[in-house]
Amino acid sequence: MASEPSGRERLPFEPAQKKTKNPRRPTSANLPKPKTQREAASLKAIPEEVSKRIGKRMAIFCGIPTGLGMASFFIFYGIVSQKWLEIPPYLVFITTLGLFGLGFLGLSYGIFSASWDEERLGSWWGWEEFKVNFGRTVTAWRNG
Repeated sequence: MASEPSGRERLPFEPAQKKTKNPRRPTSANLPKPKTQREAASLKAIPEEVSKRIGKRMAIFCGIPTGLGMASFFIFYGIVSQKWLEIPPYLVFITTLGLFGLGFLGLSYGIFSASWDEERLGSWWGWEEFKVNFGRTVTAWRNG
């Protein structure tokens, strides 16, 4: 694979050419046709390995806080109904909202922290992958 000017290699499912800004809307007549069926598939689909990796990370980073958020309702109910503690409603609200918010952020982190390279698994926490993938996304938004 040839290196791009930015110093990183192109992923298998990234388009080979940079988009040029075209003031008119693209139609099927002026879109480039893929040369092979594999090239067409590689432009449309995320590889299965990468997709499974992203799914696992999303399940962990979203599932745990969301499950704790749902469980917190029952935990607070049990504590209050058994009269072990007097818990104000705003504390229940803040706790569950915070846990659901962490679950929502976990979805995005699960996507960005997975290695998007088929051959590379990446680290457990995925912080380095997050920085690289988020940078790629921001660059694509700016060039898009």
